[in-house]
Amino acid sequence: MTLVSKENKNISGAVAVIEGLIAEEVEVVFGVPGGANIAIYDALYDYEQQLKHILVRHEQGGIHAAQGYARTSGKAGVVFATSGPGATNLLTGIADAMIDSTPVVCITGQVYAHLLGSDAFQETDIVTMSTSITKWNYQVTNAEEIPKVLAKAFYIARSGRPGPVLIDITKNAQLQLFDYAGYNKCNHIRSYRPKPEIRPFYLAQAAELINSAKKPLVVFGQGVILGRAEQEFKAFIEKGGIPAAWTVLGAGAISSDHVLNVGMLGMHGNYAPNVLTNECDLLIAVGMRFDDRVTGRLDRYAKQAKVIHLDIDPAEVDKNVKATVPVWGDCKETLPLLTALIDKRDHSDWLQQFHTLYKEEFETVIYPELHPAGGELTMGEVVRILNDCTKGEAVIVSDVGQNQMVASRYAKLNHSRSVVTSGGLGTMGFALPAAVGAKYGAPERTLIAIIGDGGFQMNLQEMGTIMQNNLDIKIIILNNRFLGMVRQWQELFSDKRYASVHMENPDFVALAAAYRMAGKCVSKREYLEEAVQEMFNHKGPYLLEIMVAKEGNVFPMVPQGCGISEIRLK
Repeated sequence: MTLVSKENKNISGAVAVIEGLIAEEVEVVFGVPGGANIAIYDALYDYEQQLKHILVRHEQGGIHAAQGYARTSGKAGVVFATSGPGATNLLTGIADAMIDSTPVVCITGQVYAHLLGSDAFQETDIVTMSTSITKWNYQVTNAEEIPKVLAKAFYIARSGRPGPVLIDITKNAQLQLFDYAGYNKCNHIRSYRPKPEIRPFYLAQAAELINSAKKPLVVFGQGVILGRAEQEFKAFIEKGGIPAAWTVLGAGAISSDHVLNVGMLGMHGNYAPNVLTNECDLLIAVGMRFDDRVTGRLDRYAKQAKVIHLDIDPAEVDKNVKATVPVWGDCKETLPLLTALIDKRDHSDWLQQFHTLYKEEFETVIYPELHPAGGELTMGEVVRILNDCTKGEAVIVSDVGQNQMVASRYAKLNHSRSVVTSGGLGTMGFALPAAVGAKYGAPERTLIAIIGDGGFQMNLQEMGTIMQNNLDIKIIILNNRFLGMVRQWQELFSDKRYASVHMENPDFVALAAAYRMAGKCVSKREYLEEAVQEMFNHKGPYLLEIMVAKEGNVFPMVPQGCGISEIRLK
């Protein structure tokens, strides 16, 4: 269907880019102008009422913002960058989006086509550089290609297992006039099958295993959220009465207080689901890829269990963990089919084993972390107070490190698309720019960025973006004066040989003031709740620095090289 209906007319390639974005119902673009994409920005000038552009301070901030927007809105994020260093600054974010299955369309400017390969000023071969970290990329040298290439890019980014695409457009193609006949959305590519065929035979086999299982366990990831299958997933586990544990990116697909939610998996996950993974007789994986942070040593992972793996990407099935029964397909479609085949079950005795182990973890780790009797402030008590204030309704954007693990473990979530973090790549510096995009993706929701002092300083320039747009983002810096996660490893496994992890930090509140942002620093427990409430009462951006224990550790923990049932409580 033609979405931009016009008589044939001459327009430039740059205008065709903007027309295409509007036809794809793009609301906001993040980016930085430069010499090689200046024509696109010139075209954008005439469309400012239809397409909002956010000027970020660094291209890495731009793509992380596009990721944050995609994660909270469920739509494709879009980022502009110029050639050379502008384009290469996107690479970390592209890799991050690829491993976390985030739909992002990157549009980079490039030197004139006749200069390609000549080492021209600000020329880099971004197509070759990004090939291994994109679902698809393409270099446009002729303006006539732009409408079809852009339509193909959006289709590939959004469909199937989502991911990033990159379109590199030479400057001559941006300036070239061509006969424009409108924009047609893409909904099919002959050589591309975004969703595998569902095979009823495997669904029947899976149902038989579920119906006969005595100790089934569901492990679910972001695939449930990406597939918009939260209700279908809830119906499935409730009919089967099956305990369900989540990966970091799967958080929020069911509410934190759901009776079958047994906690987080992985290196710093909850004690019960980690230990009992190696006791279940059936492991049902839904929209997760058996990352090493979840499995620990594969030769010690769920060897006693039969495995059902539901995934839209056939390449993930059998990649790390051998499936007894593979269920290929979109989980929004496969889960209802499977639910119809399974019996209504009650696994109360099995579920009680999770509760028993949770009680042990609660007494040993959780309660002391959330309600410390004295001493320095803990990261956990900060998250507890945030929960008290937000009642599970906020979007939590976390960085990478101890702050991320504590936020993941303790944040209460009532809704899907409430967690934005860097999962597979673990990109420090992710949270601040991602919070910018996340706010545009969910403008009505309270948004909290939880960041360590190390990660904050990797992309703190995006405070300028927050300032310029007066974004109501609440920034919490959990300041332990260390690169905390690395320090924890050095303490536990290198005899406290703290090599290059101590941080001398600036005055973060003064820095916030320089960006015309309100802020406060708190270091005493008796002032903490009041400071958090003051932050929430303030309209507009706010930075709250909280001085937490310098040598606080995150437990439980699965040491590297161990199986997940070897998880340590202390």
